[in-house]
Amino acid sequence: MRNLVCAAALVAATPALATGIEIEVAGEANGTIAIDLFEDVAPQHVERITTLAEQGAYDGVVFHRVIDGFMAQTGDVEFGRSGGDMSMAGRGGSDLPDLPAEFSDLSFERGVVGMARSLDPDSANSQFFIMFAPGEFLNGDYTVVGEVTEGLDVLDAIKRGEGRNGAVIGAPDVMETVTVTE
Repeated sequence: MRNLVCAAALVAATPALATGIEIEVAGEANGTIAIDLFEDVAPQHVERITTLAEQGAYDGVVFHRVIDGFMAQTGDVEFGRSGGDMSMAGRGGSDLPDLPAEFSDLSFERGVVGMARSLDPDSANSQFFIMFAPGEFLNGDYTVVGEVTEGLDVLDAIKRGEGRNGAVIGAPDVMETVTVTE
């Protein structure tokens, strides 16, 4: 019985398996961005990201909207493929249905990952963004799905866009591969 109690205490002291993703970035930025996904905060959105990553849908998708001092956006698996016509990048999603918002009390700080959406709070699908700097004005209006645990230097090196909407001109940086980690 004592061994059983010790084993149970050891299991309880061990951190639970956490889901994450690793993004291999290529372009002006080269390297890996590791992200811890918050299944307890946004389970439907985490499920969507991991499903698309496991399907390889994010592989070859560009960072199409990058605003210095704000965020880098990617994940348009419909119109955001590297080498394709970028004129529609940022308007697409996946062949899966849009998701209802999963708002939380978490704050948009540097390295936080949020789901992109249209004006409709329940329109997130495949696109996500990573914060370069705090963006408290997003708090409570966008779903937080995770945070960068490694690779902020890679994030900081991503090619910036131009103008108010941050559209990347020329060759944008690309997510070469996105893999699910545990």
